Amino acid sequence: MGNNGQSAGAYASRIASTDEIRGHFPALERRCSGYPVAYFDGPGGTQVPTAVPEAMVEYLYHHNANRHWGFPASIETDDALEHAREVFATFLNATPREIVFGANMTTLTFHVSRALGRQFVAGDEIVVTELDHHANIDPWVALEADRGVRVRRARMIPGTGMLDWGHLAELVTDRTRLLAIGAAANSLGTINDVREAADLAHAAGAWVFVDGVHYAPHVLPDVDALGCDLFVCSPYKFYGPHLGVLFGDHALLETLDFPRLAPAGQRAPDRAETGTLSHEGIVGAAAGVEWLASLAGDGPLRVNLETVYGDLHRRGTEVFDVLWSGLAETSGVRLFGPPPASPRTPTVAFVVQNITPSAVASQLSARGLFTSYGDFYAQTVVQRLGLEPGGLVRAGCACYTTEEEARRFVDGVREVAE
Repeated sequence: MGNNGQSAGAYASRIASTDEIRGHFPALERRCSGYPVAYFDGPGGTQVPTAVPEAMVEYLYHHNANRHWGFPASIETDDALEHAREVFATFLNATPREIVFGANMTTLTFHVSRALGRQFVAGDEIVVTELDHHANIDPWVALEADRGVRVRRARMIPGTGMLDWGHLAELVTDRTRLLAIGAAANSLGTINDVREAADLAHAAGAWVFVDGVHYAPHVLPDVDALGCDLFVCSPYKFYGPHLGVLFGDHALLETLDFPRLAPAGQRAPDRAETGTLSHEGIVGAAAGVEWLASLAGDGPLRVNLETVYGDLHRRGTEVFDVLWSGLAETSGVRLFGPPPASPRTPTVAFVVQNITPSAVASQLSARGLFTSYGDFYAQTVVQRLGLEPGGLVRAGCACYTTEEEARRFVDGVREVAE
């Protein structure tokens, strides 16, 4: 592996090398039981580059105030949050007035579900999928009791880890008011054709809500190209702090009846935000996106992000191939989800015969290999795979993951399996 974290001669990288990227992450200096730590828990949350906490500390030390008052720190806070909206509008290919900040994706989804639910009546239908994280299932299921709507579930095909698109098409009818779909499955790495789903739903007169939490770290989002009405993501999955970000079509945000306080702002996006937000978190999240763009040097933010995402996709594919092929050749290991040639993220899910996922993760941790296990809130996926109660072991690649770490991981799993 060369300095760019790629096989020699594979392609000419246009961004910082993997070694240079790793230099931005103090967490990578950690050791456990004498081993350098390799973080494969990225699908649950990535490490942060120094630029992110530095931006948060700088805000807290020098600009910390509440909004909409006339003194300098308050004005500076207003400017910082507006800048963050502009950054995420560019990141999502939206407009600043379409960007809503919140505590996390789950909280934002419940908030939107309550607002949309006020327009639903008994007999209306919502379509969700078995492949989704329950943050994009349970907020809609709650409307069955609250509003008398019917939630219908599009099947996952256990053998492939993909949606049953024929079944989804059957479920979307003129009674459908909303389709809630994940752009990528956090459990198995499956990438869905959101545009196809959106066109199907819009043809039936339904809105489209997209969970982009596992998608945004690996594919640069474009809400216009996806054709969605609402899109949520979590900056802590792509090198930022814990926060949730929602895109909402501006006309829709202006009309939704969000639960809110009477004196709060009337116009979008303010009308979709409740209480005092984590200003430092918002500042840090924007800094994380700008840091990603900086890996391609100077240039327009969106253009740089396109370059960075393109190169990181190539690197991630090569690292993922090491994981997948190595684990596929390991006796006692069973892999789940689409194969490498399919649309997917660099996330591998597996079990080891006769060893619980928690025990596998614990033994890997003793080798400095940090990974996650369980159902990852994609409980229905685990049920459909017949893997309750233990679930899966999940390993994901991030911008700092190397092929050497992937080989270490495969060797560690082989030792555990033996």
